[in-house]
Amino acid sequence: MELPTDAEIEALHRDAAPTREAFAVVFDHCRIVCSLVEQLFIGLDVDTDLVRAGALLHDIGVYRLDGDAYIRHGVLGHELLAELGFPEEICRFASCHTGVGITREDVVRQDLPIPVDDYLPRSPEEELVLYADKFHSKRTPPVFVTADTFTTEVRRFGPDKVAAFSALRTRYGEPRLDGLSAAKGYDVI
Repeated sequence: MELPTDAEIEALHRDAAPTREAFAVVFDHCRIVCSLVEQLFIGLDVDTDLVRAGALLHDIGVYRLDGDAYIRHGVLGHELLAELGFPEEICRFASCHTGVGITREDVVRQDLPIPVDDYLPRSPEEELVLYADKFHSKRTPPVFVTADTFTTEVRRFGPDKVAAFSALRTRYGEPRLDGLSAAKGYDVI
């Protein structure tokens, strides 16, 4: 599988973004997630180029939100990447990074406005991007999120989600946030 270069991915973001401001927020987040995931994959038997590409593309669906519920950005990103001719291995980074994974039972129980399906990582590469994404938020202003803070936030979705995050935390460790926080000027919460 031929992967897009960082420059090609940046161009895709620029083309998809409805405004410069949207591009700045989303692409900055994707670069931060890429930096975080690079801390986590050291020593793991994963396709590091695929992980990098997935991290840089995972939130591209945010640009397609037009009054839609934010939960739809993963599905919209998957659709966009598929329309652009990317293989399923790339598209899945968009649809399978939300929360600690969304099951078809979650979709039904929470009446989520996405097709009933499982949106769960199937590979260590997908899992790494999902996990790294939890440590940075695009909220205004953007912040870095500690593992303890995310654990508290995900608790509202049930003990199974806390357990899933705890398993990821045990498997991959925690990225260092202080250096990125200082470089970006974003608080750590």
